Amino acid sequence: MKTIMLVCSAGMSTSLLVSKMQKAAEAKNIEADIFAVSASEVDSFIGKKNIDVLLLGPQVRYMKAQFEKKLQGKNIPVDSINMQYYGMMNGEKVLEEALKLIDNK
Repeated sequence: MKTIMLVCSAGMSTSLLVSKMQKAAEAKNIEADIFAVSASEVDSFIGKKNIDVLLLGPQVRYMKAQFEKKLQGKNIPVDSINMQYYGMMNGEKVLEEALKLIDNK
C-alpha cells in the first residue's frame, strides 16, 4: 500500500486530481491511499499516517523547502506536481511521478 499525500492551499482543488489518481492506480492494480489536505493540516497527518510521498500543488510549491525541513530524517520525499499535469488533471502522470519518488527513496 502506497500512501500519497497531496497538499494545496485549501485541500479542495486537488480533490478532482485525487479521484483521477485513484482511478489510475486501480487500473494498474496498485494499492494506494491517495488524499489531499491543506498546507495547514500537513503536520497533523504526518503524525497519524505513514506517508510515502508528499506532493505539492502549484499554488503551494513555494513551501517545498519548508516541508523538506519538517520531514528531514523521515524518509518522505517532497516534490511539487508538474504544473501541466496539474492543470490538465492528469492523474495517471501525477501517480507515475509519485511512484518514481517512492521508488527512489
